[in-house]
Amino acid sequence: MSLGPVPRIFVVDDEHVIAATLATILHMNGFSARFFTDPVEALAAAQLDAPDLLVSDVAMPGLSGVDLAIQIKAQYPECKILLFSGQAATLDLLEDARSQGHNFQLLQKPVHPSVMLSMIGELATDNSLAGPRTSPKPVAALPVRRRNTPEHPSFFLNIAGAKLNRV
Repeated sequence: MSLGPVPRIFVVDDEHVIAATLATILHMNGFSARFFTDPVEALAAAQLDAPDLLVSDVAMPGLSGVDLAIQIKAQYPECKILLFSGQAATLDLLEDARSQGHNFQLLQKPVHPSVMLSMIGELATDNSLAGPRTSPKPVAALPVRRRNTPEHPSFFLNIAGAKLNRV
């Protein structure tokens, strides 16, 4: 394992318990993780300290995780993106993003922490999450997409079994 910089991860989910628990699991596995329950707050925080990886729910009120990912990627092209969702409607959002040239990874909820950590490990080995940082690129804000159906916290997180070695 390299002794380089610790990858910074932003975790975004409108369900506080999911965001906080996932950030805790990431901390337990050697990552520097911050969690947000508001995607707009995550965007603002990225301007001060850009993440190496964004892990975000897709269906959130105000700004979808796909729109958040597009804006983060536009400002910080080196940032890796991992989305997760428990709603079938997210496939339409992903198809829209793909038609714009974005190919984001998606995990379906519920997802076990070992699966999430494995995916993060794969992203980490793909040009390293802890690469050099660049200044943000100016980008026009995307329209806010409203969600009419709140998402239920179906994310399976088992902290007791989540302490795994990273690749």
